[in-house]
Amino acid sequence: MTNTLAIVMAAGKGTRMNSDLPKVLVPVCGRPMIDYVLDTLERLGVGSVLVVVGYRAEMVRAALAERRNVAFVEQAQQLGTGHAVMMCRQQLQAHQGPVIVLAGDSPMMRRDSLAKLVDEYERSRPACIIGTATKDNPHGLGRIVRDAAGDFQAIVEEKDCTDPQRRITEVNMSCYLFDAAELLVALDHIQANNAQGEYYVTDSPGALRRHGRRVLALPVLKPVEALSINTVEELKVVEQAMRSENRG
Repeated sequence: MTNTLAIVMAAGKGTRMNSDLPKVLVPVCGRPMIDYVLDTLERLGVGSVLVVVGYRAEMVRAALAERRNVAFVEQAQQLGTGHAVMMCRQQLQAHQGPVIVLAGDSPMMRRDSLAKLVDEYERSRPACIIGTATKDNPHGLGRIVRDAAGDFQAIVEEKDCTDPQRRITEVNMSCYLFDAAELLVALDHIQANNAQGEYYVTDSPGALRRHGRRVLALPVLKPVEALSINTVEELKVVEQAMRSENRG
């Protein structure tokens, strides 16, 4: 999988973490949470990783300075996850093949799950594959809406869901695999037409589908992989899950 590029979003401040650290450097079981994400990508055999830094970027660079195959891209203004990926345009233009896009605050992501996305890409060459999971309680997560044939139709955020959509248990986990050229197409078409004025990578699969590209939603992720960290309470939940798996 050395022809695979990964983009890890790590620009944010841990506003709700009671810490001045960049969010991805907040310790989880004694290690910065981004370490677990990068370890997973290393075990996967990813050839090159771009870490998008922003808030206190120098701290993240220093913490990861000894990582092989890791380069840094700066997002001076934090204008959303889609904007973070836009900062990697130059590297994307030089890359042919799959691109994994992950959040740096998702330390429970597993190598085997990502490998299934890469395997499907190699088999069927879609424009995009969304790694999804089924959760009994999907509260707060974007729902995966499929058409009558079972094909991906849209990611609908909970606040925008109809009552039937709110009952969908297949959810978006902020885990994507794109073909590099197709990701550039998507970045040209996502818009910041929301209250926050930000660009969201979540809008990319829908943009590709509207332009006739093939997008798959693959339910290969375990619910535990949805455990991202935004608050002190969520940090405790992740640490408990890690210890139960003997990862921490």
